[in-house]
Amino acid sequence: MPELPDVVVYLEALEPRVLGRRLSGVRLLSPFVLRTVDPPITALCDRRVLTLGRMGKRIVLGFEDELFLVIHLMIAGRLRWGPPGAKAPGRIGLAAFDFDAGTLVLTEAGSKRRASLHVVAGNAGLAGFERGGLEPLETSPAEFAARLRLESHTLKRALTDPRLFSGIGNAYSDEILHRARLSPLKLTGRLSEEEATRLYVAVQTVLQEWTERLRAETGEGFPERVTAFREGMAVHGRYRQPCPTCGTPVQRIRYAENETNYCPGCQTEGRLLADRGLSRLLKEDWPRSLEELDERLKS
Repeated sequence: MPELPDVVVYLEALEPRVLGRRLSGVRLLSPFVLRTVDPPITALCDRRVLTLGRMGKRIVLGFEDELFLVIHLMIAGRLRWGPPGAKAPGRIGLAAFDFDAGTLVLTEAGSKRRASLHVVAGNAGLAGFERGGLEPLETSPAEFAARLRLESHTLKRALTDPRLFSGIGNAYSDEILHRARLSPLKLTGRLSEEEATRLYVAVQTVLQEWTERLRAETGEGFPERVTAFREGMAVHGRYRQPCPTCGTPVQRIRYAENETNYCPGCQTEGRLLADRGLSRLLKEDWPRSLEELDERLKS
């Protein structure tokens, strides 16, 4: 799922292409992508884009007459920019927005259609998408620590809860926790002041560094390779690969459709965190270290 750095770079690429320009037409290619009916999406036509913004992981285009288009890419949704009147990909194309300078196309890979469009009127309508999370790059260390301890959660869950922090998802939370040298399963209520400060600094540096990297990669173009698995990440998507800091093989915890990646050497003092699949397989023989895991798998 595109997260804060990805969405920021999307918005920066959209600014010179659509800001101040008039939307000439909308082509809906999937009947399920539009989740609202009033105002109709056709109400955006012949109106100029006045603002571009982000609400968590959502992209918001503000049009004349206080109309807003809210784009939620979810896991597999992506934006593409093409020439005026560009044809959207047949199998993965969901919608196309025609401007005089080019066409903004919304696509979604895979069979599950989760990406969505909402058209709302006025700030009151837009407020319904506000989850209340702090903007992680605009908060102080004290505000960050207070919000972190607002509820009792694991650090992984706290960082990815949009009611607590805005724009952080599965990928960058893995990178943040690795940078902070903290276990994803450590409880927020057991975090020391020094650890909370370390986590705050990791949030700032990881999100800023990756935003700059994506900016440099995109240049004057439009983001083309938006993915949760990027070359240069320390642990996310690097299961069994060596940690770039200590060389320990990266491990994972799988749950539902997501997984958490972590380094036992940097984050858990060498301890393995129970994984649902392997825990069921090994039961009471679940290993507590990498050495024990190697022995179990060999046998």
